[in-house]
Order: sequence, then structure tokens, then C-alpha cells
Amino acid sequence: MTETPARIAEAPASPPPGTFAPLRHRLFAVIWTATVLGNIGTFMRDVSSAWLVTEISPSPASVAMIQAAGTLPFFLLAIPAGVLSDILDRRRLLIALQIVLGCVSSLLAILAWTDSVSVESLIVLTFLGGVGAALATPAWQAITPELVPRSDLKGAVALNSLGINIARSIGPALGGFLLAGLGAAAVYGFDVLTYVVVGGALLWWRREADADDGLRENFGGALRAGLRYARASRDLHRILWRAVLFFAFASAVWALLPIVARQEIGGGPSFYGLLLGSVGAGAIVGAILLPRARTRLGQDRLVLTATLVTAGATALLALTDSEIVAIAATFVLGTAWIAMLTTLNSTMQAILPNWIRGRGLAIYLTAFNGAMAAGSLGWGFLAQEIGTDATLIAAGLSLVVVAVLAHRAALPTGEGDLTPSLHWPEPAMAEPVAHDRGPVMIMVTYRIRQADHAAFLEALKRLSEGRRRDGAYAWGVSEDAADPEHLVEWFFVESWAEHLRQHKRVSKVDADIQAAARRFHQGAEPPLVQHFLAVDRPGRRQL
Repeated sequence: MTETPARIAEAPASPPPGTFAPLRHRLFAVIWTATVLGNIGTFMRDVSSAWLVTEISPSPASVAMIQAAGTLPFFLLAIPAGVLSDILDRRRLLIALQIVLGCVSSLLAILAWTDSVSVESLIVLTFLGGVGAALATPAWQAITPELVPRSDLKGAVALNSLGINIARSIGPALGGFLLAGLGAAAVYGFDVLTYVVVGGALLWWRREADADDGLRENFGGALRAGLRYARASRDLHRILWRAVLFFAFASAVWALLPIVARQEIGGGPSFYGLLLGSVGAGAIVGAILLPRARTRLGQDRLVLTATLVTAGATALLALTDSEIVAIAATFVLGTAWIAMLTTLNSTMQAILPNWIRGRGLAIYLTAFNGAMAAGSLGWGFLAQEIGTDATLIAAGLSLVVVAVLAHRAALPTGEGDLTPSLHWPEPAMAEPVAHDRGPVMIMVTYRIRQADHAAFLEALKRLSEGRRRDGAYAWGVSEDAADPEHLVEWFFVESWAEHLRQHKRVSKVDADIQAAARRFHQGAEPPLVQHFLAVDRPGRRQL
């Protein structure tokens, strides 16, 4: 389970025809049903915590800190969580996290039952719940291909999206009514029961152990590989910047919605639950309409429209004191919110090869939740100074400016074939090389006519991005002083095992770029590829 705004970020697209086909697979059906119930419980818990803090403290900053406490762990832990999901048994990891999250909600229930809840305890326990959700999210995303055959994978992902939004529609409203009728302890108690259900479903699943090909990454190496990829991918940079700009300003409505419901409109906990349920209902409608809207508008115009609609809904919540208008505004907000999140998420999925998908999505979640956490705190403190309505209007106007300026930088299309090309031959070795030996320097020697130098170097520049994404931590090209037509491309990887992984990571898109560079090479023989290993000298540290 994940926290409120972040959970929608996982929704990649509306269900295509036949999306219920994965439910024919018993394993997927059981776990999908359990996670929908679990997400309903988590949304109920979020509503209860957000409403309780308004009863304890009227300060907008306190309300915003609850929002930040839930999203900050995603910013801090998403990348390590992505690494853990790749190197640990995902089923066991998820079971352990269900136990931790169940304990957090149990403690909240005890505090609520004994009237011992404070702002500080809510913030701390919300943060701990966010830690568990942050660690679980990449693993939840990664297990779907294990639950259905490849032919049903897209339908399963879409069905996960629909389940999330079903929970988002039911959970807040149910939580609000239960909170009004039975109190916060009952809400938290229901959430505890959902963790028992989800944990039981995971225990029932008999997952096969991962195969070991001898190249399994350790935590440190996998983390460095993920960060190197993120640093080298310009397409990823564009998506992250668009996400940060949007979520930093759009976070105002999430941070201040409890204040709007309670103080500006004068509603109770049931009304607050209805507002959040309206957002979820709008998200479902938006998910259904999204394919048609994307076809008519295109990717970038859709993002522009979603940002402007979010701005309008944010401003409308500031200007109205009508419950009906507020519900309508949050419904429209839900349609725009899911369109924006789905477009960014699906674009991110499209530019990531499978080997880095978990870590790449974790980096996206880091940017998403970092922007949400920082934005929530900033807008909360601003509302404390200038008022809730003025803050929401300022956020709406800022979104309009961001929409216009960001529209000039198009999102990547993600249409390239990122499946492994496997075209690199096995490296020549005089004797077996230990996997942990390194660093390794790879040299590729070309014969290039001087007249072609500029075009060749431009082709190598494009190739260098792929080298760095796939594992190189340093790259360069050198010219022979005695023979200017003799050029050497060189790059370093941290170990022999990492270079063997690099062989498996090169995509078909990068293979085409490599072929384009090699066309400049002169001579009957292909470019010479050599591998150089660091040498251990007696009495000296490894070079």
C-alpha cells in the first residue's frame, strides 16, 4: 500500500478492452482483491489522521506536516527501496512490511481509543507508515509480471490502476462515515484487519526462488548503477523536471484540503471523505476518457490541459463556500490529476529498459514525493501567513505559469526498442576473471578519416550516453598524436561483473547508435575491442 497522492502516481493507464482477463488467473485475482481491500483501509486511515489533526490544532502548518510526513519517506527511501526490490525475495519483503504497517495502525488505534493522540504522535506514526509504504511500493510494482503470463501483463497493470482508483473512491468516503459514527479507533482497527488480509494472501502465494546467474547485484553496486543511469539519461531528466514543477505547485490542494473542508466550507469528517471520494471518482472517469483524450490532444497538449485544469480546480476551491461546488471541483481535479500522473508515469515506463525499471521508477517516486513533501510544507506555512484562500489562488496562478513555460520542452516519446540487443560478443580472456576484479577499462580502436572526425565525434557523443547509462562511470575519446586517423574510445566500469551485466543491458536502440558510429570506421577488420584489468602489485594497493 502507498500513501494518498503517491498511490495515484502508480496508475499507468485506463483499462483496455479485455483488461479483466487477468482475473482468470487465481493467483492474480486473490492478490489483486486483497490489495484493493488494503488500499481502502489505507485511505480510511489517511482520512482519519488528516481529520484528527484539524481537531487537535487549527494551524494549517500542522495539517500540512501530516501530508509531508506521509510523502517524505518516498523522497528519502524510494531509491533504496527500488534496489531492495531487485535483490531480495519480494514476497518475503512485502510480508515483513505488512507486519510493520499493521503495527503502526494498531498503535494509532490504541492512542485513539485512549484519547492520547497528539499532533506529534500523528506526525511520527504517519512518517513510519510512509516508511513502510515507500519500501513496499517498488516491490508491489515488480511482482505483477510474476502473477500473470506475459500476454496478460498490460491488462494486469491496467487492472491494478483501476483497483487503486476504486479504493480511492470508496476508502475516503467510508473512512469519513466510520469516523463520524464510530470514531478514529474503529477506522484504524479496520486498517489493521486489511493488513492481515493482504499478509494472508502473500503467505498463500508459493513464489519460486529467483534464479542465480552469478551476476546478481549487491545493494551498493545496484544503487550506484541506478544513480549512474539517472545521471546519464537526458530523457529521464526531462520527465523528472516536469514532474517536480507540477507536483511542487499542485501539492497545495492536497496540503490544504482538510482546512478547506473544515474551516472554509464548514463541513464535517463525512464531507471531507466525500471530497476525497470525489477525487477518486473523477480519477476513474479520467482514466476511462484518457485514451480518447490522448489521441485527440497528443501527449504534450494533454499535459498542458491537465495542468491548467488542476490550476482552475485549485482556484475554485479557494473561491467557493458551497459543498456542491467543492465536490464538483474535486471531481474535476481527479480527472486532471490522473491524466497528468498517468502520462508522466507511462512516459517514464516507456523510456526505461527492464533491467533498471524498478530503480528508475523509484527515482521518479523520489522526485514526485520530494516535490509533494516540500510543496506541502511550503504552502502550509504560507497559508498560515496569508490565509488558505489566498494561498490556493497563488498556487493556481503558479500552475498556469508552469504549464505555459514547461510546454516548450516536449516530453520524450519513448518509442525506441529497449529490449536487449545481445549483439556484443563474449570478451576474450586468457584465463577466467574474478567477478569482483576491477575497475575495467574497455578500449575500442577506430580508423577514421580526418574529414569525418566531426561527424564521427557527434555519433560517439550520442553513443556515450548509452555507455554511461549501462554502467560506465567514465568515458572519453582520444587521438593518436602520431596518427590523427587513429582514434580510441575508452570507458571504465567498476568491476568485471558489471561489464558482463553491461553486455546484457545494451538495447536495440543503442545498438543502432553504435552501428551508426562504426560506419565511419575504415578498413576490412572491425574496430578493435580490448579489455584492461586493474593489476594488483605486491605491497601496493590495487590501481
